[in-house]
Amino acid sequence: MPNEKIKKSLSAARIGTYELATTVNPKLDGALALYAWNSQVSAAMLSPLHMCEVVIRNAVSDALTAEYGDQWPWNYAFEQSLPISGKFNMRAHLMAKRKGISTTGKVIPELSFVFWEKMFTGRFDGQIWNKHLKNVMPNIDPTWSTQVARGVINQDLNKIRGLRNRIAHHEPIFNRVLNDDFKLIENLIKFRCPITAAWMDLHQQATPFFSTKPL
Repeated sequence: MPNEKIKKSLSAARIGTYELATTVNPKLDGALALYAWNSQVSAAMLSPLHMCEVVIRNAVSDALTAEYGDQWPWNYAFEQSLPISGKFNMRAHLMAKRKGISTTGKVIPELSFVFWEKMFTGRFDGQIWNKHLKNVMPNIDPTWSTQVARGVINQDLNKIRGLRNRIAHHEPIFNRVLNDDFKLIENLIKFRCPITAAWMDLHQQATPFFSTKPL
């Protein structure tokens, strides 16, 4: 049977996750339909995720430039402010990624998503965010304190990084509330620029998939 060959090619363990989730009979038919949908919506979500990451890293870069100058990746004070403990060594990551590179613009895309997420932790409030957050993210809720706004951004980035990682590793996202994920992405871009958020929404192709998930 053709579907059995597809299951073998993709692996029984992988397709088994979808077989457990589908209510369609035969189960394999439903699983493959759900798998195809999961693949398509994952691909479509990459565009909003890409735009969000670029917007966020440029916002952080603007804040760092305001504080440390346009050569901030090589600034010793900034380097020493980065933690070296925990699962992700920010200082070592920066030093590795700037090696052999001479311009800030080329360092920025080399730094991982988690680096930008970790920049929104409380350790950077005093030196960076208390002074610069509302300049680089001017459309955050004006009733929020800097600490609240920075915390919201950090939490939302953590959530969408989880989505991004699942997509990158070809894992299921069908059980996520993708509309909520999309709203987080859209709102993060809005904090920086509502016009850019609207442009992203105009050109994205993810949201039409949300209501077409095969059950």
